[in-house]
Amino acid sequence: MNTINLLKIAYKALLRNKMRALLTMLGIIIGISSVISMVSLGQSSSESINNQISTMGTNLIMVMRASQRQGGVNLGSTNVQSLKASDVDAILKDARYISMASPVVNASGQLIYGSNNWPSSVQGGNEDLLEIRKYEIANGTNFTSEDVKMYAKVCVIGQTIVENLFPNGEDPLGKDIRFDKIPFKVIGVLKSKGQNQMGQDQDDVVIVPYTTVQKRILAINYLHMIMASAASEEVADQALVEIEDILHKAHKLKADDQNDFQVRSQQEMLEMMNSVTGFLTVLLAAIASISLIVGGIGIMNIMYVTVTERTKEIGLRMSIGAKNKDILMQFLYESIILSLIGGIIGILLGLLISKLASGALNWPFVVSLPAIGLSFAVCAATGIFFGWYPAKKAASLDPINALRYE
Repeated sequence: MNTINLLKIAYKALLRNKMRALLTMLGIIIGISSVISMVSLGQSSSESINNQISTMGTNLIMVMRASQRQGGVNLGSTNVQSLKASDVDAILKDARYISMASPVVNASGQLIYGSNNWPSSVQGGNEDLLEIRKYEIANGTNFTSEDVKMYAKVCVIGQTIVENLFPNGEDPLGKDIRFDKIPFKVIGVLKSKGQNQMGQDQDDVVIVPYTTVQKRILAINYLHMIMASAASEEVADQALVEIEDILHKAHKLKADDQNDFQVRSQQEMLEMMNSVTGFLTVLLAAIASISLIVGGIGIMNIMYVTVTERTKEIGLRMSIGAKNKDILMQFLYESIILSLIGGIIGILLGLLISKLASGALNWPFVVSLPAIGLSFAVCAATGIFFGWYPAKKAASLDPINALRYE
């Protein structure tokens, strides 16, 4: 019996029990849709992370204060004063792979304008900080190197600050806002960047000269961080090593001394985040694939019932010349058709779920073609694996006993 005839027979047999066939496919549908949606959402999450890090600058390198340790106990980095403005000068002077660098000093407090106030933080940097962090000016201008030298009380603010301190649509340019008791003149407004992958509002920012934060707000002479930009993404690793060497010498550390600073690149953060999301995606997909096993067991169970119900039909086919191979392939085709139809529906449902979830989470929608191809292969394998034994049982029936079966 040729393949086309076997497919027709299997198809007609399934149509006779539509509800049973649908319920049998349900496990496969749930399993495949779960796997497809989990893989797609995992890739969407990774893509979203990549996009968010790109908005901060893929060339970004951060130098942070190292944590204090005493008796094996980590005391944190709050009181560490290892970074100085002279370190920035050394990096800009000696680093070949660095295009820009900026001191960074942060202070938290209350912003006030008229009767409006907003809890936020002020970030101090030099005139290159906006470009390093990929911020763009929407209105007004950035502060200058002269403002940095003069501890100028000027600021550039984000859209969240504008919305909360100037809710009536008033133009903030030229206005004085107070950070605690210190007035700052607004000279620029930043374009909106939205939230980053961690849910942090990138528009809730006030950027001022770092010297102003040091001298007028915190009364310190050290830095909280240094942000630098590699000349290109390709040389980011060399730039990171270069900064370590420069600061190790600038801090007069011996060759075997532990660094009193930490250097991190955006690429490291990206790789770490992708590693975590990749592991979670595989874990969730593995958990979701358990329902595929349940679906396969359902197919095996239904095929056993089908063989029992159609024992007399099997005997009739054998009596008019059907070979054991034909009976085997007939029931095996039924199992494969059930699995493949369930797989197609599951793939479409999984893509729909991932599309809706990506939209709700504001992630890019990513279709994983390898996952779809693998799903088809798994569906076929499931149909063969779980349908083989019932089909083999049907093919091994004795024709005489089958004809006598009631």
